[in-house]
Amino acid sequence: MKKVLVVDDQENIRTVVRLALRDRFEVSEAKDANSALKSINNSLPDAIILDVMMSGSMSGFQLCEHIKQSDRLSGIYVILVTACGQVSDQEQGRALGADAYFVKPFSPAALEKHLHDALLWREA
Repeated sequence: MKKVLVVDDQENIRTVVRLALRDRFEVSEAKDANSALKSINNSLPDAIILDVMMSGSMSGFQLCEHIKQSDRLSGIYVILVTACGQVSDQEQGRALGADAYFVKPFSPAALEKHLHDALLWREA
């Protein structure tokens, strides 16, 4: 079963995403970038669903950039999920290496399908 880390400072968002993914993925959660980094280093996930605007010392954009610039972590599939829906925000996310971008509010079912298809495609 593929491992997915959900990183969001809002517990209700983490819960909704976990419930949408739990049948197909092993889901873990982190409430900020620092706890996400610890989780990533302890159990290398196949994908990360990452909020952009979080409390703490690092934004989701910064964490995405860190992941994609790391030789060890760059293969992790990163989906940014955020209320920042401007085209410029999406362009920034892509420039930092995000593999996909979902704007809140989003469909948990669409997120699950996208993630399943993306990870299945990567195996092929």
